[in-house]
Amino acid sequence: MTNSKIITMIATPIIIFLAIIILASGLFIVKQQTAVVVERLGKFHSVRFAGLNFKVPIIDTKSRPINLRIQQLDVIVETKTKDDVFVHLKVSTQFQIPKDRVKDAYYKLEDPAAQITSYIFDVVRAEVPKMRLDDVFERKDDIAIAIKSELNDSMIEYGYNIIKTLVTDIDPDAQVKAAMNRINAAEREKVAAQYEGDAQRILIVERAKAEAESKRLQGKGIADQRREIARGLEESVDVLNRAGINPQEASALIVITQHYDTLQAIGQDTKSNLILLPNNPNAASEMLNDMVVSLVAANKIKDAEKENDKAE
Repeated sequence: MTNSKIITMIATPIIIFLAIIILASGLFIVKQQTAVVVERLGKFHSVRFAGLNFKVPIIDTKSRPINLRIQQLDVIVETKTKDDVFVHLKVSTQFQIPKDRVKDAYYKLEDPAAQITSYIFDVVRAEVPKMRLDDVFERKDDIAIAIKSELNDSMIEYGYNIIKTLVTDIDPDAQVKAAMNRINAAEREKVAAQYEGDAQRILIVERAKAEAESKRLQGKGIADQRREIARGLEESVDVLNRAGINPQEASALIVITQHYDTLQAIGQDTKSNLILLPNNPNAASEMLNDMVVSLVAANKIKDAEKENDKAE
């Protein structure tokens, strides 16, 4: 066996082994929700997705894995409102690289997070200074929409799709927050005082209505009582007249009877005040005459006043 044949027999397995190693080095696996850019001699060749892939050894090179999942970037921006209050806004931006824009995302931007942050700062510092502090809290969704619109229009060119933008936190200066809490507490105390005042006013009105109704019912009861007393006196006078007693004597008898009834009622209560009237045989008649004279005098005074009013 010649030397050439021996060399050939030894070299062939080595060559085959090396060829297998070289070919195996061209195989690579791409994980789910990632992509890899393959360059051939430094020039873009293709984009490879999840699964087993092959590149030409030595000639082709592959990039680092590119994340295709939805990612989130949190940015805190300090800015000033229209009423000169400094606030910190936390803006959360969710973005994703579409499969058909992997090439743009890989080649056009070196630091996408810094680019997105710059756009967020620009939009926030353009929108918030137009608003008062209270409006910033009420219109945070409008700020988020403005940020998303600006980012989406700008970043889609670089291969990034903006999914959602949220203003997740608004943090004014500590002294401003303390002042806002005091204002809120004062407003609540004012409302509470108004409600308490309304309640007191309603209570007073209802109490007055109840008292007026009580007085009305009491007056009606007294009027009914006096009406029944007058009716009873009238019936008593009629009975005495039928018995042959003239009206004046009958009235005196009724007065005396009521006088003694009153004394009996007063005597039943130890705390009652007693008024003593003359107690001679003609006392009732004299008291009745005095009452009649007083009523006649009062009627004459009223008639005189009416005549004077008519004369005027």
